[in-house]
Amino acid sequence: GLQFTVSSSRSHHVVMVGSQAELSCQLSPPQNAQLMQVGWFRDRHSQMIYLYEDGEEHSGEGIQNYMNRTVFLKDALEEGKITLQIYNVTVFDGGQYHCFFKDGHTYEEGIVDLRVAGLDVQINVQVLDTEGFVVECTSGGWFPQAQMAWRDSSGNVIPHLSKSYSQDGAGLLHLKMTILLKNSTHGPVTCCFYNPVTGQEKRAGIVISGERFTQNSVNLKASHCCTCQRRS
Repeated sequence: GLQFTVSSSRSHHVVMVGSQAELSCQLSPPQNAQLMQVGWFRDRHSQMIYLYEDGEEHSGEGIQNYMNRTVFLKDALEEGKITLQIYNVTVFDGGQYHCFFKDGHTYEEGIVDLRVAGLDVQINVQVLDTEGFVVECTSGGWFPQAQMAWRDSSGNVIPHLSKSYSQDGAGLLHLKMTILLKNSTHGPVTCCFYNPVTGQEKRAGIVISGERFTQNSVNLKASHCCTCQRRS
């Protein structure tokens, strides 16, 4: 057969939890791959997701959690392109995917690195007693490890009273962080999250005055956020 190399559409592919990923590989130079053996696997050949040979498609038995969530697109095989679609992406789908083309004794593969991210912030405010407010920021449904901090109106970090992590069955992370505000006339405080994979930042702010508090939450890109500057 002809000599060829394999190029992947995007070596780093970032998708959000619950969304769809589309991973592609292309022969270079483009050529018909309909008579080749082609496929996708995870870290090893034993973890085959799809195998296509002799005009037939075989779903891999090595990886159960891809059942009913993947589609192998072969309509561009004449141009030497194969695509793997993964639906309802989970944290556990993150990692390397290998595509391969085998023509006689010629074998080449490409690697696509799928990075999965999730970010969801809720906020809870709890009054401890009349001496002060314990304010708790609770986050859930994000991945990977995000940076989190409470900041005052000047953007300075407020030392936390307590901090606890947990991970749910879907592999998503949850974090609780509390601070103690000594008096009830404290200015606005903001709970900030920064996800290093997506560059996404979320913040939820609380203004406390007397026995009342108001809260607001904003979802914005990191570059637009001034109160949540992360340490470089």
